Amino acid sequence: MSNDLPPGESTDQHVVMEWETPTPEQIIEITKAHVEAMEASTDPAIWVSGGMHNVMLYTVGRRSGNIHRVALPFWRDPGGDRVVVGSFAGAAKDPAWVLNLRDREANPGVKVRTQHGLFWSRHQLLEGSEHAELWGLMTADRAFYADYQAKTERTIPLVRLPESEQLEA
Repeated sequence: MSNDLPPGESTDQHVVMEWETPTPEQIIEITKAHVEAMEASTDPAIWVSGGMHNVMLYTVGRRSGNIHRVALPFWRDPGGDRVVVGSFAGAAKDPAWVLNLRDREANPGVKVRTQHGLFWSRHQLLEGSEHAELWGLMTADRAFYADYQAKTERTIPLVRLPESEQLEA
């Protein structure tokens, strides 16, 4: 992917957390409302929250086979690809969307909606030294994720979302 950013997207990814961390239950409710708003509008006030641009992922439930939607802030890696974080505010378990993406039979790729388009991604769950390197870069911009990591024994997942194929919106 090129480093050309869509209109309105800043190259500055530094965000200082100026909000109270919601509980996992609150995150689920906030996400439901955010997904509905994102599907109804391209208004930047909806697609940029807390200083972070967002995407919506459409995953296939690994057990149900149903389509699930989740709104997530993203960070761009040095190559320009979007990276989403499975922090769930430091909860003990990975969020359901991460579990779904780990199941390559149910989710060989993932549909991703942005403020200005739609694409198919052959997502990459980052591991090892690549995870460690990007985690360090990302937490330099968004230190609150390091606070979330300190709350849990699991390694918080990073998922890269390269734009594999453009889709009709």
